[in-house]
Order: sequence, then structure tokens, then C-alpha cells
Amino acid sequence: MNLDQQLRQEITQAITALFGSSPDNLQIQPTNPEFEGSHTLVCFPVTKISRKGPEETARLIGEKLVAASALVSHFNVVKGFLNLSVADAAWLQVLNDLRKDAHFGIQPVTGREIMVEYSSPNTNKPLHLGHLRNNFLGYSVAEIMKALGYTTHKVQIINDRGIHICKSMTAWKLFGNGETPESAGIKGDHLVGKYYVEFDKNYKAQMRDLVAGGMSEADAEKQAPIMQQAIDMLRKWEAKDAETVQLWKMMNGWVYSGFNATYQRMGVDFEKLYYESETYLLGKDEVLKGVESGVFFRKDDGSVWVDLTADGLDQKVLLRSDGTSVYMTQDIGTAMLRFRDFPKIEGQVYTVGNEQEYHFKVLFLILGKLGYEWARKCYHLSYGMVDLPTGKMKSREGTVVDADDLMAEMVAEAKKQAMELGKIDDMSAAEVDQLAEMIGLGALKYFLLKVDPKKRMMFDPNESISLQGHTGPFIQYTHARIRALLRKAAERGLAPATQAALPALEKSEREVIVRLNQYAARVQEAARDYSPAVIANYAYELAKDYNQFYQTVSILSEADATKLSFRLMLSATVADVIRHSMSLLGIQVPERM
Repeated sequence: MNLDQQLRQEITQAITALFGSSPDNLQIQPTNPEFEGSHTLVCFPVTKISRKGPEETARLIGEKLVAASALVSHFNVVKGFLNLSVADAAWLQVLNDLRKDAHFGIQPVTGREIMVEYSSPNTNKPLHLGHLRNNFLGYSVAEIMKALGYTTHKVQIINDRGIHICKSMTAWKLFGNGETPESAGIKGDHLVGKYYVEFDKNYKAQMRDLVAGGMSEADAEKQAPIMQQAIDMLRKWEAKDAETVQLWKMMNGWVYSGFNATYQRMGVDFEKLYYESETYLLGKDEVLKGVESGVFFRKDDGSVWVDLTADGLDQKVLLRSDGTSVYMTQDIGTAMLRFRDFPKIEGQVYTVGNEQEYHFKVLFLILGKLGYEWARKCYHLSYGMVDLPTGKMKSREGTVVDADDLMAEMVAEAKKQAMELGKIDDMSAAEVDQLAEMIGLGALKYFLLKVDPKKRMMFDPNESISLQGHTGPFIQYTHARIRALLRKAAERGLAPATQAALPALEKSEREVIVRLNQYAARVQEAARDYSPAVIANYAYELAKDYNQFYQTVSILSEADATKLSFRLMLSATVADVIRHSMSLLGIQVPERM
């Protein structure tokens, strides 16, 4: 039983002894930093049992705990809030328990399974800044669930078919002159993205000409010759035209090769890949079955729809009048296939931007109407868009911040700063590159993950890589500082204590242990809310607390051997928790920097 559980038990016993019974769900929360204490009991619900005012109720419970509990040393009351100060002996036991538990914050494998989908790009363009937030979020959520004992299945759906893919294919056929990644010296996904932009440029030019000739803008959008060619290519692909399929395989192959290199640098991985080209037919068959069973209906033009007006939504097309599929069709097939492949999963987490909230609301409703009980196990991890000081990104106009370029720039800036600081002069070139990669990508990941996923955010590269403030490099530097401290201690024959034993704690020491004690609860909170931001902000607060401790007490210059070995023990524990918490974000921490 950990300290929080013990304290809850003793509070329950105190309330029962005073008032005859205790509420089932006591509200115990971290104490507000402006007040003394570590745990706060919200006493308003207890007044129903005590039949006294909230302040009087809090005072009586506090007095009872101080008299009867070895955990609570003193208390203060702020209105109906009872702020409890835990005895130093209890905090020392917390630290001892942490040092004994090599897997602190990690639960053993439980046999429970969950699936997390992320990335899921189109094969008509390279990955961009928005994809970085997506990948880092999905990967981190999967790692957090794994820390709670889940077997996590990391997957993605490759959107490898449809009109967007045919746009790049059409432009390459018209303007490519046989260009390949090898002949152009361009990464495969970048080359295909180049032709996606080329399509849009020519499409807009043709629309302008048609409108200038008297055609309405709406008709021009449909009648532009290059768009008609793309639509014809989509029909040929669905009809399995050999030449079209061969072109599709070749260009998608270029993209996959490029994606794999990007994922490797990102530090993300996948257990299984699903392809829209393989799942849309399953979804199409399911939609046709739904027509037969009356779940869906056909309109006069032959298109298939679902009516969701009774659910507060509207009608949604599932198959176009020409029989071609929409994204909803393939998502139905993909969801079915995943639950067949992994029948034990408790749910699917879809990491997709918040512009698709309506889409997933409709998808989950449709799956439920088709009779699939597991539809209730599907969750849309909706996240806000990433803005830049220069404005919103647009892939088709070529105004996106490319993921490869951004990662390279972050690593280059990290290397530049490290060289300027002059603390790596004795490192080899390979070691410098490795450190720069760790810091640059750590800065990028941390900045994108520290914000609650639901919030739209502004990415500032310069702010993200600073060694000061709420950044990944600040936390990485704190870890490196501790590791350097421990190396110096070892050179002097000093080692961290194996058992903490002090008559009293300094304020800064106690605050660090209080923060360490919160880690397991923060991991659970992050999993419950699907929010890596909880872990990111915890790691920052821990690093801040440690730096305050580092500045206010002596460590290697401490004359008292007991205090010295204790502070080394505390430092080593902080380093371990920083390393583990950052690993849940997919971020490595250096031994030196």
C-alpha cells in the first residue's frame, strides 16, 4: 500500500471515528502551492455526515489525524479545505520504496489489450508539421498505456487510394517525363508531393481560363480537363486497369520508402499497417449489406446514404452514384478488419485532428447501427491544429512545413548551440551528432506534446530549443546535470544511500519527494485522459523542483556524510523518473550535455 492509499485509509478511519461513517469517494487532491501541505481533503461532502460547517468539520478531522496517525504531522484549514502535512518519516519511506522498485510507475502486463492508430497519411505528399504532432501523440499514448500493463497495438491506415492520390499520378503522367527519386535526387515522398502541388497549380490555371470564358466557378471546378483526367484515373484504378495500377504501385513505393526514413528519425514504430486499397472493398460490401437490411438507403441516382437525423446529425453519403467509395466506406471496413485481427482489444484509439470530429461521430454511429457492439469501444483522440507565425499550412499549395526539413533544422540548431556553449569539446564528431539529434528532436517532441491535445497550438522553433523555461532541453539538461553530479561523486568514492534515514528534511528535499510520489498517479491520469501533456508537464515540474533543491542545499560540498549520501540518493531517483517519464513521450535524455 503506497502513501496515498495509506493516507486515504487513515482519513476514512478518522471520519468514521468522529461521525460514525465516511463518504465512499473522498475528494483528496494535491495541495495548492500557496498553502502548506501536500494533500488536501475537500470537506464539503463530509458535512452531510458531520452535520457541522465545513471549517469545523475540517478542524476536527485534522486534530484527529494529528493525534491518531503517524503519517500526518500538522494541518491547516482554508475554508472547507483541510491541508495535511505528511511527516518526514513517511516521505523518507516513500523515497526508500521508490529506490527499491526498479519499475516504479510501470505496471506488470495485465493481459488487457488496446489499439492506437496514428500517422495514417495520404500517399500523395510528404509528412508535415501536423503529422509530427499526430505521430508523437499516438506513439506516446501507446507507450503510456503500455506502462499501465496494456499490450498496445500500434497501427496506421495508409490512405493509398482515392482522388487525391490520382491527382499526383495524373500530374506525374502529364509533366513528369519519367522522373524518379533516383534521377531527380529527391526523396520519394517529396517527389510525389511535388506533383501534387503541380496538379493544383495547373488545375487553378485551367479553372481561371474556364471562368474567363464564361463558365461558372462551380462548373469550372468540375469541368477542368486535369480534374476530369484525375477522375478518369480513379475509375480506371477501381476497374484494375493494369497500366494505372502499375503507375500507382510505383509512385506509392516511392512514398513508402520516404515515409519509412521519416518514421525512423521520428523514433516511432508500428506493429501493423492497414491499406485503404485493401479495406475499402470490405467496407463497400458491408454498406451494400446495410442497404439490403434497411440500415442504409439508395437515392434515385444510385448513391447510398445513411440517415442520422434521428441522432441529431444529417444524411451521409457512403457510396457515390458511380459506385466509388468515400473515406467513411473504407473506415467501416478498416474498423471491422482490426477487431477481427485483434479480437481481444478493449478499444481503438484514433489519433486524428479535430477537423474530423464529425466524421468519427458518424463512423461510430454507423458501426453501432450495423450491430457491432465494439463500436462503443472506439475513441477519437481529437487534437488541435499546429499553427506557425506565418499562418496556416496548405499541402496542395506547397506551403507546409515539411517534417524532414523541420527535424533537420532542429538538430542543426541544437548542434550549433552545443558548439557555442563549448561544453562538448572533448566529444567525438559522432558523439556530438548523437547529442544534437537527441536534443533537437527532444525539443520538437516536447513542445508539441506539452500542450493539451485538444488545444490548438502555435509552434515556435526558437522557444522550443531553449535551455531555459518550459522546454524539453531544460529537462534534458537537468538529467545531464544529475548524471554529471553522480559521476563526480563516484570519482570521489561516494555513492547514493541505499536507505534514506534523516532526522528531518529540508523544505526543498521534501518538495522533490512529494513530486516523485505523484508520478504513478500522473501516469494513470495521462492514460485516462489520453493526454501525454500530463506527463510532459509533470517532468517539467519535477525538473524545476530538483533545480530549486540543487540551488538551495549543498550536495558534494556537504560535510555531513549522511546528508550527502541521502542527497545523492534523491538525485539518482529524480534522474530515473525523468528518464522514464520522458521515454513515455518518446524522448531520450543525455548523460551529458
